[in-house]
Amino acid sequence: MHKADDQFLAQLARKELTIAVLGLGYVGLPTALGFAELGWKVIGADVSATRIAALQKKECPFFEPGVDELLEKHLGHNFVPTTDVESAIRESAILFLCVGTPQRANGEADLQAIEGLARTIARNLNGYKLIIEKSTVPAITGHWVKRTIERYQTSVAGMGSPRRLTEKHTFDVASNPEFLQEAKAVDGFFHPERIVCGVESKFAQSIFQELYSPFSCPIVFTDLTTAELIKHSANAFLATKISFINLVSDLCECVGGDVNKVAEGIGLDSRIGRAFLNPGLGFGGYCLPKDLRAFIYLMRQHGIDPGLLQATERINDRRVDHVVDRIRESLWVLEGKTVAVLGLAFKAGTDDVRESQSLKIVRRLLADGAKVRMYDPQANGNAELALGPASADQAFFKNAYEAATGADAVVVLTEWPEFASLDLRQLHSKMEVPLIIDSRNVLDAEAARAIGFEYHCIGKQPGSPNFAARGLSSNPDEIAA
Repeated sequence: MHKADDQFLAQLARKELTIAVLGLGYVGLPTALGFAELGWKVIGADVSATRIAALQKKECPFFEPGVDELLEKHLGHNFVPTTDVESAIRESAILFLCVGTPQRANGEADLQAIEGLARTIARNLNGYKLIIEKSTVPAITGHWVKRTIERYQTSVAGMGSPRRLTEKHTFDVASNPEFLQEAKAVDGFFHPERIVCGVESKFAQSIFQELYSPFSCPIVFTDLTTAELIKHSANAFLATKISFINLVSDLCECVGGDVNKVAEGIGLDSRIGRAFLNPGLGFGGYCLPKDLRAFIYLMRQHGIDPGLLQATERINDRRVDHVVDRIRESLWVLEGKTVAVLGLAFKAGTDDVRESQSLKIVRRLLADGAKVRMYDPQANGNAELALGPASADQAFFKNAYEAATGADAVVVLTEWPEFASLDLRQLHSKMEVPLIIDSRNVLDAEAARAIGFEYHCIGKQPGSPNFAARGLSSNPDEIAA
């Protein structure tokens, strides 16, 4: 290791170097504030002037538990937000790339923001930098980032401009995929189950070891491409677990089983685990659907059959059909009916409605002529932006009881804890028809039925299997025949 490297690591150990987090969305902002809490000076850069203006006023641009407190504590001290991405790059030694990688129509990841950042970094290299992919990207993206910086640094060095570089600076590109979950991002930053670092040099590995020295979890060091694959593989596997339990849920409804007990029984197997075996409406949000499609696209590119993952996606897509069918079966005719929808975010604990299964159902109900009254503890505003403003057919309310007033059915679409503790008698008194379709199994079925609700849930039915209703015989000999 060179003397300059030793000096760099000594400065790192004393936290004298600055970290830049480029992109302050659902991943970047918790990451930036997390490192600020650990004592680092962090520059948070984002091209959105609106987002930066909100942060400078100590206003988080989205709902994420714990972020407000960290922003209040560190703004102007360890954390400085800015729209000046170039200055952030020049003033920092460690750069986390946290920009979005949205999907194209064919499922391919759109890497324009990553490529653009690589060019901007190349033109602002003024010393050694560790450039870290934090965004979820397909395999070999890191190599393209490296190649792009080398190309554009060479190009800039040859330009006869006032900003002409007199020398090429060294850098490392690394992958440090995030495993943060929305609604748990802050806790996930400080209490990770594992940290994955894809590196190409011992020096880069030494930097990561210092950065993550406060953490006691396993740190897995791999090459660059393997780290990228770990992230996509993890999300694809989690998506598969969700679709699997929803497939089992459908079977339970047909034969009279209880999917919650099935999930409990198989989840106790240490080879399987209980996490992500919650039946219901399926997965949504920005990460799992996008990453699954990108992984499918990557496999197709290399001639690998992605059939298992395509089935995972198909099963998840059908969850919307399944719940809409349950609503139709319960109400018979949807046109002119009033349906109260509880939960619009893609999951509890966030205001994120991107790829929300709930909004897909709302659109289907509206298309069938129903009037929809909606409530979400955090996502009303984002849902209104996505669905359009209130009208005669759709309206947003301040609580579940207001939304349920005059409704022919209440449909629970997001598993917010407050829905599990609703005053069912008060809810019953507000409704035109006491009917609940619980797509997340959050309510107490026995309590709801005891009050007088017609209650429908997912993956289980009371009583014996209704073979006759499905044209099946309950006689084992006839079934075997």
